[in-house]
Amino acid sequence: MSFVAVRDVFQNYGRRPILERVNVAVDEGEFISIVGASGCGKSTFLRLLLAQERPTRGEIRIAGAAPAREPGLDRGIVFQRYSVFPHLTVRENIVTGESFRRGWGRFFGAERKATLARADDVLGRIGLDHVADQYPATLSGGMQQRLAIGQALTAKPRVLLLDEPFGALDPGTRLSMHDFLSHLRAETGMTVFMVTHDLEEAFKLGDRVLVFDKPRWDPQDPNLYGATITYDFDARDGGIPFQTLKEDTHVFQPA
Repeated sequence: MSFVAVRDVFQNYGRRPILERVNVAVDEGEFISIVGASGCGKSTFLRLLLAQERPTRGEIRIAGAAPAREPGLDRGIVFQRYSVFPHLTVRENIVTGESFRRGWGRFFGAERKATLARADDVLGRIGLDHVADQYPATLSGGMQQRLAIGQALTAKPRVLLLDEPFGALDPGTRLSMHDFLSHLRAETGMTVFMVTHDLEEAFKLGDRVLVFDKPRWDPQDPNLYGATITYDFDARDGGIPFQTLKEDTHVFQPA
């Protein structure tokens, strides 16, 4: 049985179709990169996986459980725009990531000391150890995004959802965050879905690359049809497509 099973999912906003006939099966621990033109439903798909939205038709199951009705602790997300707790220090934001797993429980004594040590290790790996006692408002946008990524990864969800998480980072920081994500994923075995417009990044990090596009297109009414998964590339084998919905469809081709 697939760990994440998406079966015949449609999503409409009012009468406007966004996604149609989306089907995909993902094994536990896989890293799925998602690419496609702007407005083709990639972020909508992440919100459906998070259970922030419910599909108009179809279902999404994780680990065989019934379709979720709301977000849970088994799923974490990092949006394109950073989101951290402004009233907590940088170190406390990382500690909060661990507290997610225990229902916002607090740490005391030796357990708190160990938790702080792990937080400092994470901060060192994402290059924020020198600002551990500062508040997010004092950080640059890129530093805040690094903090948001570190916080989400520290919570170690079973499914991690990333929506353009590295877009605000400079090239050097972006590469270090790639390494951090890859190492933590290897340690935890979490399943990752990442939306990106960077094809090199998609193939570098992903085990598979899903291409979202509209197989049906009306030039008189571009919003008439929804998008679906048109290509499923195995990035572990040089990006060779092993599943094609429709060979003559217009797709967002990898370089």
